[in-house]
Amino acid sequence: MARAPRLTESASAVFAVLAGAGSATRPQLASLAGLSKPTVSSAVAELEGARLAAHSGTASSGTGRSAAVYRLGPAAGAVLAVDLGPALTRVRGCALDGTPLAEATGSRADAADVVRRALGALPGGAPLRTIVVAVGDVTARGEGGTGTRPATAKAGPVFDAVAVALPPGVPVHVENNVNCAALAELHEGAARGRHTFGYLRIGVGVGLGIVVGGRVLRGANGAAGELARLPYPWAEGSEPRREALEEYIGERSLVRRAAEAWRDGDGPCPRTAGQLFALARQGRPAARAVVDRHAVDVGRLAAAVTAVLDPGLIVLGGSTGADPRLLPGVRAELDRLSWPTEVVSSTVGELGTVVGAARLAVARGVQNVTRAARAED
Repeated sequence: MARAPRLTESASAVFAVLAGAGSATRPQLASLAGLSKPTVSSAVAELEGARLAAHSGTASSGTGRSAAVYRLGPAAGAVLAVDLGPALTRVRGCALDGTPLAEATGSRADAADVVRRALGALPGGAPLRTIVVAVGDVTARGEGGTGTRPATAKAGPVFDAVAVALPPGVPVHVENNVNCAALAELHEGAARGRHTFGYLRIGVGVGLGIVVGGRVLRGANGAAGELARLPYPWAEGSEPRREALEEYIGERSLVRRAAEAWRDGDGPCPRTAGQLFALARQGRPAARAVVDRHAVDVGRLAAAVTAVLDPGLIVLGGSTGADPRLLPGVRAELDRLSWPTEVVSSTVGELGTVVGAARLAVARGVQNVTRAARAED
């Protein structure tokens, strides 16, 4: 990884503002950074000299004068976001202003090759500032709370397979996939304008992204929102098993329950959750009954979340959770059992994890440039 050049504190501040704005004039930079115009002019010249900023045209002001417009320069670099999903690997490369630069998708088994394809599509010569890898696991925390790797064997092997494809010397941050998706909903999805909410993912497994005051809550062990560890079943004569709730409410069990409920006159039995929901949308009674029961189960889980967090908003995501057919049943069961809480479907969809991971990577990439600058100042 190319080291960030030495910058003054003011140049560092202007760089961070320019990355967030995408493009701006010097008066706009002065206003956003809270600096004087002469200070910003000096900072911009410094950034141009380091190729961290570049002139990108002019803009007319209300007085008829034109002002130079600046954007990030070629030396600002890029970041990489990797979503190691249960079936697919999605990779996105971005500039430090969030502009997408490269995309690649492939199977989980070919995750390392997917990463290599995305790296190969990045602009040549642009330094890679940071990499964020999203995993379906709790992450082990290093110094400063940074995720270093998956904490259990659930995602460890696939992460190790991908790690060999990552360029040496580039900081790698490992984050929970549901937390990344929650960030995507916060900034670009159904939770925009809401600083406290829960993102409830229901799919192959279950998970909860908790956002409080605009920040993801990770917990003392990095395990906040690990709903799979809720005791289940919890009733007289039953012995809770670890991750039994995830086993019950996940896709595989949903499909199995559909097979158990299916009768000869119901037509071909669905083999996947997607087929089950498609049949429910067509009005097939057997499919509707199974999906409606699933909505009740998800509503009870949402009620447990609400009883603890009272988030005001729950965003339903995941391969089954985001299906709008679940909404009425989830809302009805939650209303029956707990506090008034708004429930909506995800609007970011299946790209939520890689979108959130890219946003996190951009923020960390900017920090890597500006933190290095402050350390040298």
